[in-house]
Amino acid sequence: MKYIPVGVDIAKHLIQVHFVDEHTGEVVDKQVRRQDLLTFFSNRKPCLIGMESCGGSQHWARELTKQGHQVRLMQGRFVKAFVMGNKNDVMDARAIWMAVQQPGKAIAVKTEEQQSVLVLHRSRRQLVKFRTAQINALHGTLLEFGETIHKGRAAMDKELPAALERMKMKLPQYLISLLEDQYSRLNELDSLIDSIEKQLISVARQSETCKHLMEIPGVGPLIATAAVASMGEARAFKSGREFAAYVGLVPKQTGSGGKVRLLGISKRGDTYLRTLFIHGARSASLLAKDPGPWITELKKRRPAAVAIVAMANKLARLVWAITANNRQYDKNYVSVRPY
Repeated sequence: MKYIPVGVDIAKHLIQVHFVDEHTGEVVDKQVRRQDLLTFFSNRKPCLIGMESCGGSQHWARELTKQGHQVRLMQGRFVKAFVMGNKNDVMDARAIWMAVQQPGKAIAVKTEEQQSVLVLHRSRRQLVKFRTAQINALHGTLLEFGETIHKGRAAMDKELPAALERMKMKLPQYLISLLEDQYSRLNELDSLIDSIEKQLISVARQSETCKHLMEIPGVGPLIATAAVASMGEARAFKSGREFAAYVGLVPKQTGSGGKVRLLGISKRGDTYLRTLFIHGARSASLLAKDPGPWITELKKRRPAAVAIVAMANKLARLVWAITANNRQYDKNYVSVRPY
């Protein structure tokens, strides 16, 4: 079936559509109200609809796919290369129309359940940031008045009450009350984070795929649920290396004249998922009783941080292989490549 390419620049209220009429060859630039977008496409032949991956794009991709259209979500940096002239809604839609016809890797369209799990992860990440900022603010305030406590939450719980008692002797009561309120908020954030983590553990226990993933050393409920939800359809990735590249666990490359030089790990990919994989790899390589000969030998040849990132890359490939093939983890499994 031949799909008609269409570029769609989505927004909150007015959505810009660009395509070329297949019968007359007329270039169409049309503004469609948000509530009329599905009606506009319901009366058209199957289209290849390109959209930038942004807020609301997953919703529109699901709804347009139900109508029989094929939707490709693309990263904004790939679309930017096709913007000609001034940047506005019309030129953005034309750039998307050109970009959707180019070969490349599209972003997976996720189900509502997968997006719901990702919302839990994003909320947890935001709360952890709030908690870290609150702890740093308390450290800075205490230092201004000559009080220092050791790093870490456990040290703060142990040393802060004594520090506040000493400060009560020389500082106004309103400042002490403020610091006590800030400290009490840490407990509130702790309870919110614990509640989200319990929900993620419940989701992991209800998913057969997550159960298989959690058998891998270094993979817990957080990595399992985040990986499955972020992956969308595992078979959309051709290999484990492609998924590792999607996460951002492969090095940058630079080369010319047939000579390619590998650089360090870039900031491309899913930052949150990459962080989880690196923490999981650190746990598997440093805390496990038997981390395995592969990582043990690698740590002898390379710096510890480099070895941990390499282990994270391996974890990502394992996660993809188990998810895509719907099988259990086997420590002694040996992959056989056809010649």
